[in-house]
Amino acid sequence: MENTYSKVQELLHQRADYQARLNLIPYDGTPEIKDRDGQKYLYVRKRVGSRLTSTYVDAYSDELYQLLLRNSREARELRKYIRRVEKELAALGYEETEISPRVMLNLDFARVNMKANIYDQAVLEGVATTYPQTETIIENGIVSGMKPTDVQKILNLKHAWEFILDKDVLSYGTDYHILCHIAKLVNEGFYSDGGRIRGVPVTIGGTSYVPPLPIETIVKESIDAILQENADDVDIAIKLCLYCMKMQIFNDGNKRASVIFANHFMITKGQGLLVIPQDRVPEFKRLLVAYYEDRDNGEIMEFMRSCCWRTF
Repeated sequence: MENTYSKVQELLHQRADYQARLNLIPYDGTPEIKDRDGQKYLYVRKRVGSRLTSTYVDAYSDELYQLLLRNSREARELRKYIRRVEKELAALGYEETEISPRVMLNLDFARVNMKANIYDQAVLEGVATTYPQTETIIENGIVSGMKPTDVQKILNLKHAWEFILDKDVLSYGTDYHILCHIAKLVNEGFYSDGGRIRGVPVTIGGTSYVPPLPIETIVKESIDAILQENADDVDIAIKLCLYCMKMQIFNDGNKRASVIFANHFMITKGQGLLVIPQDRVPEFKRLLVAYYEDRDNGEIMEFMRSCCWRTF
């Protein structure tokens, strides 16, 4: 029974990951070239329900045409992987879990605010971006005038948010495995296995605090202990976020992964979102250093509850 549960868990993560990747493709469809007044233009053709749609992309260029062809091939592959996973889930007897109306509302709330959330997280990470640039990257995957590493970080944030906003992932409880997968996504392109627990010492700039080397069993137990506390759901989410930040569980991307991990819990409980507003980042970082150095008397908990909790 345990082996079946673990396999279902793995397959659900895979399906959510494939679906998130599919959602990242800016132009999903078969490319076609149309001639008009002696000029060539690119469109993508896609069937939506029983209707065949044709969406304009841009004036023809060989580079753009090749990009659309690659996108089309990638989309076909991802759909094939999703179908394969769904067959395996059916063979294991898996049935979709019903999500409560409150969680569905929270899911819609998170989707509507996803671009703003990603922008706030990018600012927290020191990514040199504006909201319009962030929006362009999220919608099209490219933008001029930004470092490729910063663009990659924003795309990774979108990927991780898409992952936790998958209904299967929301129906699965918040735990260490979800955290690791989120970390893997936010570190994609920077580390070969960004979701693996840190095995080397690290330091944090601006503070004397040195995080201890994390031990997987202790991290799991600590996360479970927070989840089982007899406390308000919002307080539990904040504690999860702060614990993961302070432990520096992964080589990089800990603040990004911690915020999204806490939001997985928030959404499953229908409690809204937990995001550090871009205009309060300096204050949050000051409080976070005090928390790292055990000089905090509950100020950061109060700050996050009053300034970072967004509800609907």
